[in-house]
Amino acid sequence: MTGSSTSAFVDALDELDVSLSRTTPESCADAVADALAGEAVGVPLHHDLDLPEEVHTDPTNGDLESAETGVTPATFGIAETGSIYLKADHPGTEPISLYPYRHVAVLREADLVPDVPAAVDRVGPELRDGNSGIIATGPSATADMGALVVGAHGPGEVHVVLVEEANA
Repeated sequence: MTGSSTSAFVDALDELDVSLSRTTPESCADAVADALAGEAVGVPLHHDLDLPEEVHTDPTNGDLESAETGVTPATFGIAETGSIYLKADHPGTEPISLYPYRHVAVLREADLVPDVPAAVDRVGPELRDGNSGIIATGPSATADMGALVVGAHGPGEVHVVLVEEANA
């Protein structure tokens, strides 16, 4: 992904009040640990990326309810909107990203796409095959009943750990 797409993604996250850490694959666990708040549950990350030991990756429903932080891999990010795509999968990416108040999404910089049409092109084949997922843009918020309420239908805080290429 070009530097301009990364810059656009970082700018979009800033506008959404989403905090950001930039790291390398080797330092990913440390960056995630720094982003945790309280008890943490998570989904194992992809390939060579590790979670810190304090992230419980086989949570019960009770663990999920009491966790303050949920850590998940993001399949890709959309630079123009600051959105992330999360697969609905067997390890529980969706509930782990939605139930705890703080969501920490781990995203490889190489998995940024520039815009929504590119995101649709990328996820379209999976959706046509019957898979599902969510595109999440910042903390959950609603004003359905009047005043703005943050965290009503998902996380009230979002933090992205952006994993840069080792040679970047």
